[in-house]
Amino acid sequence: VQLQASGGGLVQAGGSLRLSCAPSAHIFSSYNMAWFRQAPGKEREFIAAIKWDNRDSYYPESMKARFTISKDYAKNTLYLQINSLKPEDTATYYCAATTLLPTATMRSVNFASWGQGTQVTVSS
Repeated sequence: VQLQASGGGLVQAGGSLRLSCAPSAHIFSSYNMAWFRQAPGKEREFIAAIKWDNRDSYYPESMKARFTISKDYAKNTLYLQINSLKPEDTATYYCAATTLLPTATMRSVNFASWGQGTQVTVSS
C-alpha cells in the first residue's frame, strides 16, 4: 500500500503548513483515511480522520481548533491543514488508511496501512 506523506518542514511558531498524502486511487476512493503524528519518545497521536466518501470528518477535542483534514478528488490527495503552529506540534506526521468506520477516538492499531511520515519542526 502506497501512502506517501509530504509537505513537512521547518516553520516558525504561528505559521501554517499543509501536509499532503497521495495514496493509490483505490485507497483514496475506498478507504477511510486519517492523520497521526509521533514526537520523539511519545506514542503515535491521532489528529483527524475522514470518511472514504468525504462526507464526514472526525477530530479529538484537542485537535479541532487548528487542524483540518480534507480530500481533493481531482488530485487524489489527502490534506492536513495545520494553523497557528506551536513548538509542541513538532513531530513526524503520518497518513494512514483503514476499512474501519472513522470516529473521533481512533488509535493507531485501527490502521493497517501506513505511509512514510513527513517531519514537521516548529521553532519558537
